[in-house]
Amino acid sequence: MSSDPNRYQRIAPYYDLLDLPFELGRYRKIRPLLFRGLTGRLLDAGVGTGRNFPYYPRDSRVLGVDNSPRMLARAERRRRNCVTPVELREMDVTRLDLPDASFDAAVATFLFCVLPESEQTCALRELRRVVRPGGRIRLLEYVRPNGLLRRCVARLWEPWMAWAYGAGYDRHTQVHIPQAQLELIRTQYVVDDLLRLYELRVPEQSGWTPPLQDIDGV
Repeated sequence: MSSDPNRYQRIAPYYDLLDLPFELGRYRKIRPLLFRGLTGRLLDAGVGTGRNFPYYPRDSRVLGVDNSPRMLARAERRRRNCVTPVELREMDVTRLDLPDASFDAAVATFLFCVLPESEQTCALRELRRVVRPGGRIRLLEYVRPNGLLRRCVARLWEPWMAWAYGAGYDRHTQVHIPQAQLELIRTQYVVDDLLRLYELRVPEQSGWTPPLQDIDGV
């Protein structure tokens, strides 16, 4: 899931328990947005313990990748009850051992708020490479909130997030999107101004660099 698999090796046995309050209070309501309208061959990058499994489209085939074997082991237990065909493989999102244009779409859940800035463009380029031209890429990520109160609360939480998950609110993922030659279709806040959904498209023409856009709303 992260650029530091050792961290996730350490917290894998406790990951679902640590995330349970957020899963019940936030994530279950918004995970379906990642998969709305998607079909065919899907890549779940940073699959973690498989929390997205119940939301995979029934007419899809999914490959979930993560660079933490212990996280994948927990996902494997969950996979047994998944009604959608799912394959799990250990893999680094910045170096995907996958053929070009082999997926119809890709999703990443809380992956880019973990990746350091130095790896963001590379990871996005890899997702662009393995998704077919015209295919969609959706990212669900934490961002630094705008409101003063939420910014103060975020700063209090940030040391814990960095220690436990290697995550932060200060990633500049949106800046890396045009650098990876991806088109930003829309961005949408899904939990106040704290959680944001990005929808990207792989351009039909190679070599075209789309302009950066910032479109909020459904």
